[in-house]
Amino acid sequence: MSVAVMPLLERSPLPFDPAMAPAERCRLLVAAFPGALREILAAGTLEHRPRFGENGFEGLQESWSPPATVSARQVAMAQRVLTELEDTILAPAEPDHLLGRVLALLSHFPAKGLTPDVEQLVAMDWVEDLGEFPAWAIDDAARAWRRTKKWRPSIAEMRALCEEACAKERVMGQRLRRIVQASQASNGGHGLAEIRRFP
Repeated sequence: MSVAVMPLLERSPLPFDPAMAPAERCRLLVAAFPGALREILAAGTLEHRPRFGENGFEGLQESWSPPATVSARQVAMAQRVLTELEDTILAPAEPDHLLGRVLALLSHFPAKGLTPDVEQLVAMDWVEDLGEFPAWAIDDAARAWRRTKKWRPSIAEMRALCEEACAKERVMGQRLRRIVQASQASNGGHGLAEIRRFP
């Protein structure tokens, strides 16, 4: 007996407005996922484990696992949505945009005694250290700093703000990745072959 396989729907741009509150923004994002993928995300297991660092307890770390049974079609959907998420919403900022944003931010808090050449090198360090974040998260972090602080930020402080800005979208990406990885592990590493059979 053969099983009919329906092709996946054409990809459509994921809805995203960085000006929205993170929880609402993420809710609208997930609502745009295919229904079968939303079911898998809702059926997953969420655990909270303590996280310890150099200074002791640092809070709880979430660990999400997909349900034991996930169809090849659902895995293909997860891969497709993950690719869309990484290529658009979570895509790293263009270096020119990032450099411009960093130079603008630092100009609000001029450093005394730095030559223009050194200031340029400092800005390039910032570009390297913030380069993994999307432009909208960097813009959000810079805006938050300008409006709440009176001193020049450190790279570590800006990284923390960037991570906070895109935390919910990154968590969603991690969950989609877990669905794909769990399928690959259960199929002896052949999960991607199943995904590629879909148009």
